[in-house]
Amino acid sequence: MHDIIIRGGTVIDGTGSEPTTADVAIDGGRISAVGKLAESARQEIDADGLAVTPGFVDIHTHYDAQATWDPHLTPSGLHGVTTAVCGNCGVGFAPVKKDEHDFLIGLMEGVEDIPGAALSAGIRWDWETFPEYLDALDRAPLAVDLGTQVPHGSVRTYVMGERGANNEPATPEDIEAMAAIVAEGMSAGALGFSTSRTIMHTAVNGDPVPGTFAAEDELFGIGRALGKLGTGVFELAGAGAAGEDILAPKQEMDWMRRLSAEIKRPVTFAMLQVDGAPDLWRELFEMSERAAEEGAMIYPQVAGRPFGVLIGFQSDFNLLSKRPTYQAIAELDWDERIARLRDPQIREKILSEDIELEDPLEAYVYSAFDKVFKLGEPLDYEPAPDRSVAAIAEREGRRPIEVLYDFMLEKNGRELLLFPLFNYSGLNCDPIYEMIHHPRAVLGLGDGGAHCGVICDASIQTFMLSHWVRDRSRGSRIPVELVVKRMTSDTAALYGLRDRGIVAPGMKADLNVIDLENVGLELPEMVHDLPAGARRLMQRARGYHSTLVSGQVVMQGGEPTDARPGRLIRGEQAGPSVAR
Repeated sequence: MHDIIIRGGTVIDGTGSEPTTADVAIDGGRISAVGKLAESARQEIDADGLAVTPGFVDIHTHYDAQATWDPHLTPSGLHGVTTAVCGNCGVGFAPVKKDEHDFLIGLMEGVEDIPGAALSAGIRWDWETFPEYLDALDRAPLAVDLGTQVPHGSVRTYVMGERGANNEPATPEDIEAMAAIVAEGMSAGALGFSTSRTIMHTAVNGDPVPGTFAAEDELFGIGRALGKLGTGVFELAGAGAAGEDILAPKQEMDWMRRLSAEIKRPVTFAMLQVDGAPDLWRELFEMSERAAEEGAMIYPQVAGRPFGVLIGFQSDFNLLSKRPTYQAIAELDWDERIARLRDPQIREKILSEDIELEDPLEAYVYSAFDKVFKLGEPLDYEPAPDRSVAAIAEREGRRPIEVLYDFMLEKNGRELLLFPLFNYSGLNCDPIYEMIHHPRAVLGLGDGGAHCGVICDASIQTFMLSHWVRDRSRGSRIPVELVVKRMTSDTAALYGLRDRGIVAPGMKADLNVIDLENVGLELPEMVHDLPAGARRLMQRARGYHSTLVSGQVVMQGGEPTDARPGRLIRGEQAGPSVAR
């Protein structure tokens, strides 16, 4: 008798093969059989009419602190993610000296918009070294599996103190000490090393992340630690990742190519389409292909949908928030504030007030209402040009800010508007379609746990299944078998997690049972459920029947269970053929 049998589902196995109808048996936390099974089980899940997929492996999250208080790593756990990798973009919380706690909190808050109050209240700081940090994660009760990476910002600060925090050049002795710490972390179970080189990543005080301007001797000195051990991924947010220097990504590709070829380890970097150079991403893919011919393993990390901020009264990005009349009512409770905003006299007064826009992003939005769109119902992340605030304002003979104001008041003031900063230069998702199909691409950049006040892209897995597989109307769709492969075996393989990502005997029983006809996204909403009551945007999903980790149901009907089978992943994981 099996522990569990998932009966009669449409198995999308994660390899890219066409879906098949089959039963899936689970024993001892692993898949024991796939096919037409006559045996019985202690527990059965009826999957007739539902899809059965591997659990999703999300390689770009920032749950470095949240993992110590949230077993399900929400929102990611709500969207079928059974394995998450954190420690990205060079920021994290280990190694750390006692007098550096506040600095690392400020770094994470500034770079990833995770409220400092939540981090201060939630982190126990029962570690100093990176191995001790892994031990702390090992003690945390988890519903999903978690892997992490050694962050450059923490390592540099730990070794160099204020010199490191201030981005002063590293000496040979500094580099040797940093490489030793990275090697220690990798030996203890880290999955890679991460750094950030984009000037858009700054601490709360405006200073760039330690390591932003690191010279090649520092990058190569640390990278060689991975090479000597023969394990780990070198991850980075590269210079120009946010479009601040159009030519920088090509320059970055040169050293990444040489580093990967030398240390024989994969390098993955954030790649986004930027308006100033809308075709540069194609050049970067071509360069990554040429690099492969030289023995380098370069994997551009791409997002599955337009990459931007959400505008609204419940978002931190509220284009009315600096107007004096709005500020006078900003502290009212929600219903009273929305009622006041509906008052025609208050509306007119707010719209008539002139303000100086010191924030370059706000100033950009005010000049680019042709790229601001209401999310609407159902949510539309690929809106047509004629649905922009500017287009609607022109048709109706109104100012764009008036249209924006009225849109923001819809859904009792909870409507959100999408401003796609990246991946939407042509006002369609065709470039994303090409990126997803490229053999060098790896799907990531969901930033689960981060950008709490303005973004909620940790729902990307559900978007892939709903928009790209079923709903897209403005271009070609993507076969479900490819979408699932991109979110499972491909991401798992990059980090050497060979025990998951495929529905096959011997593999880890991390599985999703999904109603593909009804899977979809709910409107993001601001909640205050972080430690100290801090805020974050939360986006829920519908259509997930069950999510299993190591053969235990951790999500049922979209709601968490009490099961805690998740574990800290220590290093690469052998596949079943090797394990036997």
